[in-house]
Amino acid sequence: MTETTTIPARDPRAALLALREEVTKAVVGQDSVVTGLVIALLCRGHVLLEGVPGTAKTLMVRALAASLDVQTTRVQFTSDLMPGDVTGSLVYDARTAEFSFKPGPVFTNLLLADEINRTPPKTQASLLEAMEERQVSVDGQPRPLPEPFMVAATQNPVEYEGTYPLPEAQLDRFLLKLTVPLPERDAEYAVLRKHLDGFDPRDLAAAGLRPVASAADLDAARAQVATVTVAPEVAAYVVDVVRATRTSPSLRLGVSPRGAVALVTAARAWAWLSGRDYVSPDDVKALARPTLRHRVGLRPEAELEGVTADAVLEGILATVPTPR
Repeated sequence: MTETTTIPARDPRAALLALREEVTKAVVGQDSVVTGLVIALLCRGHVLLEGVPGTAKTLMVRALAASLDVQTTRVQFTSDLMPGDVTGSLVYDARTAEFSFKPGPVFTNLLLADEINRTPPKTQASLLEAMEERQVSVDGQPRPLPEPFMVAATQNPVEYEGTYPLPEAQLDRFLLKLTVPLPERDAEYAVLRKHLDGFDPRDLAAAGLRPVASAADLDAARAQVATVTVAPEVAAYVVDVVRATRTSPSLRLGVSPRGAVALVTAARAWAWLSGRDYVSPDDVKALARPTLRHRVGLRPEAELEGVTADAVLEGILATVPTPR
């Protein structure tokens, strides 16, 4: 767990852009994924990072934690992890003959849930209340979580051995699902050179990472994001895109109204981060795939044909009329 330090106040957008830049000191060639993490912070959302082992998923979240002046905790999800190991539990004190609550690692600002799909569904579900209601109930007593609170979870693709697919209710709690691709050749060469020059991913402080944004910066930034204008035509466009997923012949499960709210919220944050005070249809298109890909379910026949959720969403974005 990291301790917080004092960071001078400054323009919120400058602070969040500096946060994004600081993370790239440790992570090369994953700029869009890093931007997605920052957008989730701005939206009070949670992020699911999916990619094959070795693509810097955990490093990205650790670098974000090192660049943000908040408390962070990491939990390695394994097959024998119990729900109480995450949320906390009641512990009997023989001296007082009473039970007292011992908080789990979820009581933090930024929780890194590493390899979340390597733990059984019962433990995965222990995060549902925390992610949605920002609280944990133990023995009928609700206990609020700190603010800000964000879960950044990593997972290997579901076809990998020893994994448990996340249930749909759990997936729906994530604002974004970011796929972490293998880097392009130039980026991979840069990663290799970085390690040859002495970069140690286990020692981010030695790599020069330091906190550049605070919880106060986040609060101020979120207040500004809330003022970004969403024109009625753009809001209607979001609704049309979401409703089109429910009638797609390739999908057995379309996007819920919660997904529409998530999409417009993420588009607002992206517009603000880009320096605009209004949301454009292009903002909606840019965030549609990371916001909706985990909220749809492919039909078995589509899966057999090799169709992906991203391909279906791409087709929907190409057919739904874009407002001027």
